Amino acid sequence: MGQSAEYTDAPRHEGRPPSFRCGELHDPTLAAALRTLELTVRRRLDGVLHGDHLGLIPGPGSEPGDAREYQPGDDVRQMDWSVTARTTHPHVRQSVADRELETWMVVDLSASLDFGTTGCEKRDLAVAAAAAITHLTGGGGNRVGAVVATGARTTRIPARGGRTHAQAMLRTIATTPSAADGVRGNLREAIESLRRPQRRRGMAVIISDFLGPIDWERSLRAISARHDVLAVEALDPRDLELPDVGDVVLHDPETGRTREFSTTPRLRADFAAAAAAHRSDVERALRRCGAPRLTLRTDGDWIADVVKFVSARRHTMGASAVNTARAGRR
Repeated sequence: MGQSAEYTDAPRHEGRPPSFRCGELHDPTLAAALRTLELTVRRRLDGVLHGDHLGLIPGPGSEPGDAREYQPGDDVRQMDWSVTARTTHPHVRQSVADRELETWMVVDLSASLDFGTTGCEKRDLAVAAAAAITHLTGGGGNRVGAVVATGARTTRIPARGGRTHAQAMLRTIATTPSAADGVRGNLREAIESLRRPQRRRGMAVIISDFLGPIDWERSLRAISARHDVLAVEALDPRDLELPDVGDVVLHDPETGRTREFSTTPRLRADFAAAAAAHRSDVERALRRCGAPRLTLRTDGDWIADVVKFVSARRHTMGASAVNTARAGRR
């Protein structure tokens, strides 16, 4: 349920993104907020990656390269069956990076993201994540595009390169108006739109709170068969647990329903259990799709979380490469 609330339970700090107030900002306030976001991203993320063709998820490229013998842990989707048949030993086809990377973002701005209780909304995290991904994958002639979905409408921003395009794209995302009350989001449809038309191998990033039904798994698995995928999860503490505040009115903007509850210990426990179960289901679905998950929280330092995620991925991929090289020398 996407709750609406009037209270905040933590002070704002420097790890919070600027507020875009449900897409209602206009110049010069909008320009100042986007500039603040850009400076934050560049100051904290410059130097995290080295080289023009490394993206947010360090990993294999998309052009076929040499074949090598299969090692435990290799992606079975990269099996080279013709070489395997000739040698009678399982082989995988290595790949090399394209000179240019095309990244597409699905930015879910449905009504449940217009919610936050700790100084910013989940929508602000979605815009901030889009800015970070654009910076990390947009250099060296790479192209970035986006599908912005609110449930009421879907906006497609063509993939192009250059700073001017990046700024215009982020401005479009930040100024996307909220859907009317009672309009449900449709993440599955937004992900499905990436399959039409067929695109060269690249990267797909899904930015959402993933609170709705998990009816998007099949579409995302189809995307992951051809592209590297990443899931960016935007969460607020109240998505996970209810505070002990007595009587409270909760409103679900995606259904338009409003209900009054008394936050008893039993209700809080049931809510926390249901939220934890849903997150586990989302985690399993993403794992089946081969999509690593980056979680950003409204009560956390989002930019530090991005840096930690990228550094951890680079370390993991580096260790994997070393193990493969050692196995090859045996």
